[in-house]
Amino acid sequence: MDFSNAIKISLRELVNNKSRTFLTMLGIIIGVAAVIAMLAIGQGSKSSIRNQISEMGSNMLNIRPGADNGPGGARMSADEMQTLKMGDFEAIRDGSNYFAAISPGVTSSGQAIYGANNMHTSMTGVNEEYLDIRKYEVVDGQMFTEKDIKESAKVCVIGQTVVETLFPNGEDPVGQNIRFGKIPFKIIGVLGEKGDNSMGQDQDDIILAPYTSVMKRILAITYLQTIYASVIDEKDTEAAQAQIEGILRNRHKISTGEDDDFSVRTQKEMLTMMTSTTDMMTALLAAVAGISLIVGGIGIMNIMYVSVTERTKEIGLRMSIGAKGKDILMQFLTEAVLISVTGGLIGILLGVMSSYSIKWIANWPIEIQAYSVFLSFLVCSITGIFFGWYPAKRASELDPIEAIRYE
Repeated sequence: MDFSNAIKISLRELVNNKSRTFLTMLGIIIGVAAVIAMLAIGQGSKSSIRNQISEMGSNMLNIRPGADNGPGGARMSADEMQTLKMGDFEAIRDGSNYFAAISPGVTSSGQAIYGANNMHTSMTGVNEEYLDIRKYEVVDGQMFTEKDIKESAKVCVIGQTVVETLFPNGEDPVGQNIRFGKIPFKIIGVLGEKGDNSMGQDQDDIILAPYTSVMKRILAITYLQTIYASVIDEKDTEAAQAQIEGILRNRHKISTGEDDDFSVRTQKEMLTMMTSTTDMMTALLAAVAGISLIVGGIGIMNIMYVSVTERTKEIGLRMSIGAKGKDILMQFLTEAVLISVTGGLIGILLGVMSSYSIKWIANWPIEIQAYSVFLSFLVCSITGIFFGWYPAKRASELDPIEAIRYE
């Protein structure tokens, strides 16, 4: 029996048992669709996190006081929190050629008040280069200048969430005075909208002011809480980190073998951690979905066993008129492969449609990868061959005389 005849006979048999064929395919269809949809969701989440971290500043470094004790580390003492000084900022700024922008950073939480409206927010003291580091843009008014920083001017730039909360009636905030705690600040600019970051934090709930103003007028401190920096080229991030550590260890007179009294963190570390987490979740989702393919394969085996039993007399007749064992094997194996391949094609269509439905209805990020479609189709084809082979081999080994007598 040639392959074309095997396909014709198999198709005729499958069409004659439409309901049974469809129910057998259902496991494969659901399995393939689930694998494609789960991988699309996982890959979409990973890409979304990458994009949001990039929007925060993928080349950004944070230098903070105190040793890096990692998550759950011991709380820093007051002395450890004061190890970063303006001299450290100036030494890093003047001693490195890796940075596109660098800014001191101090932050205070408090109540922002305008008229009868108020909100709890934070005021971040920075210089004008902070906008480039964090990829903010002033869409109305202007950013404060170096002159404002030298004079510790009481001016600020606010985010869209602050605008919506303090100026709900559509007033133009530029030129208005708000109070942060008890200190009045004049709004000179409004930042463009950025939305939530990958950690779910509202990036528009922010007030920027000259770092000197926040240090002197609000916090009354002489040390820095953070130094923000942006590397010119992302590939130089590790070199820049090593250079910063060298400069600060030298300035702080830290001997070899002693722990740093500062920490340097990069967005690359956060990206690696988040990517690792999403990869693990994607693998878990794909594994759960893949179980459906195995269940579908077992369904194919069961139905093929039933088919062999029902058609035992037919098999005996075929073999008595000259059909060989390999012909019977090919016929039943072809049926199993047709079921799995057809189910796989329908599953791919359903998986793609399901993925886009999830995107439109739930507004989840999705990204369908070609490899997930190819892989799921390949697996379902192998599943059909693997689970269809044993029943087909059993049929090919039947004794023709016993098969004809079978009732």
